[in-house]
Amino acid sequence: MAEDLIHPPSPSPPAAELSSMSVSERTAVAIERAQFSKRTLISTILSHPDGGAVLAGKKVTIGGWVKTGREQGKGTFAFLEVNDGSCPANLQVIVDAAVAPLSSLVHTGTSVLVEGELKVPPEGTRQKIELRVDKVVEVGPVDPAKYPLPKARLTLEFLRDFVHLRPRTNTISAVARIRNALAYATHTFFQKHGFLYVHTPIITTSDCEGAGEMFQVTTLISEAEKVEKELKKNPPPSEADIETAKVVVKEKGEAVAQLKSAKASKDEITAAVAVLTKAKEELSNLEGRSKLKLGIPQKDGKTDYSLDFFARQAFLTVSGQLQVESFACAVSSVYTFGPTFRAEHSHTSRHLAEFWMVEPEIAFADLEDDMNCAEAYVKYLCQWLLDNCLDDMEFMAKNFDKTAIERLKMVSSTPFERISYTEAVELLKEVKDKKFENKVEWGIDLSSEHERYLTEVLFKKPVIVFNYPKGIKAFYMRLNDDDKTVAAMDVLVPKVGELIGGSQREERLEVIQKRILDMGLPLEPYEWYLDLRRYGTVKHCGFGLGFERMVLFATGIDNIRDVIPFPRYPGRADL
Repeated sequence: MAEDLIHPPSPSPPAAELSSMSVSERTAVAIERAQFSKRTLISTILSHPDGGAVLAGKKVTIGGWVKTGREQGKGTFAFLEVNDGSCPANLQVIVDAAVAPLSSLVHTGTSVLVEGELKVPPEGTRQKIELRVDKVVEVGPVDPAKYPLPKARLTLEFLRDFVHLRPRTNTISAVARIRNALAYATHTFFQKHGFLYVHTPIITTSDCEGAGEMFQVTTLISEAEKVEKELKKNPPPSEADIETAKVVVKEKGEAVAQLKSAKASKDEITAAVAVLTKAKEELSNLEGRSKLKLGIPQKDGKTDYSLDFFARQAFLTVSGQLQVESFACAVSSVYTFGPTFRAEHSHTSRHLAEFWMVEPEIAFADLEDDMNCAEAYVKYLCQWLLDNCLDDMEFMAKNFDKTAIERLKMVSSTPFERISYTEAVELLKEVKDKKFENKVEWGIDLSSEHERYLTEVLFKKPVIVFNYPKGIKAFYMRLNDDDKTVAAMDVLVPKVGELIGGSQREERLEVIQKRILDMGLPLEPYEWYLDLRRYGTVKHCGFGLGFERMVLFATGIDNIRDVIPFPRYPGRADL
């Protein structure tokens, strides 16, 4: 289902009715206020087991945005469904016409800050608690004729044109809370296991993947545009202009010399030196401007990057792995979690130009340790959502993927299957009930259809495939004794296929040098990386989890552009 529902799911029915509690017991229940805002979060009210009924009689201030509003009783009062983003459910708010003009409150998208008393609504209504407003403190009005997100079903594709407003919809706000929970769980997992969080650079001079699909970071273009603009405004000086300026400098220099030999006063000499200095500056400016040339600077027929900002080619990183390895080879267990970039001109539902990666590295560890860590981490993430984000997951299961919660439960509780790449290829070759678009043979990079068949049909659970052909993997992966495969592993899950890619890293200097050269890469940019093998080399391993793919897997949403706040892809970089 590729639609966003403006109307929220109904709150869960109360576990115990209000009638089972005495007045004194209800009075004793405290209501928590937001620490840095003069209001109470709606989630604080509705998260009670009874849906908030226990808080009846409490005075609160809440703020949020109107999802739906309607005037009732011939305009004597209005019902508002208000959401503040703290949970998927809305709080019903009732405002009398005597309190505030109702016409300014009922439009979808209006923001309100209101004070009032929580009350139990009449029996038979959907809500377990509602707010009767005593005072409207603030209103952020909306012109319904211009507001681009009407009270209607909106496709996720339509919402991509309004990335600044789409967080107000139920789906995108639910995805944001799930994404937040997964990020929190990520840090919790690695901190709990003694990993050090390391910030790796976004600008790099190394190509981790060796694929060459990198965004270049350069100031040469803007500098060239600046030069072109300057030369149009002030044409470069002629040789005659420069010669004249040189004559002036010579004359002013001789004047200073004469004053000194004549033992003129200090003030006279100082004034003459100032004139000479100004003449020299004017000459220097003329000579500098005479060297300005249109276009990108060239040397030996190639772009001269020595004149660029970093005095060499630089790129946006495709991975923080290489840099974080330097910390793993010093403080043992580390991880990085940040944005990465790939200039791959792809419009598929699985690719972004900017995406986030979680990349741990473990020293004194091998491929088996790597697989164990990856499996434990994925299970931890799934269980965390079940324990801490169930209301949002129920929304996703109801509206997008009815198997989402069951999938999380299965992954969190089931041992992952582990098979070699060679075994995976043999199994896929024997498949008779499906014709793959991509031919299966040893040496290919398994495609999404192969990965999903393994997880969804053959094993019906996550699968870790290990020991891949060296020809399809990166230079830093440890070469196995067969000289044909590397100690690499991929974690495959239902719905998305590859979720994690990792390996034991090549710790042998001579072997990794040869691998770099065999892949047609220059050694020079990786000399610092090779130093980690020259000085105190250590067996180590690591992996990378595509964070957006994890959100896709959890939510069941189909397009990766809908699980990142501000998607970047070919032709689009809004805001």
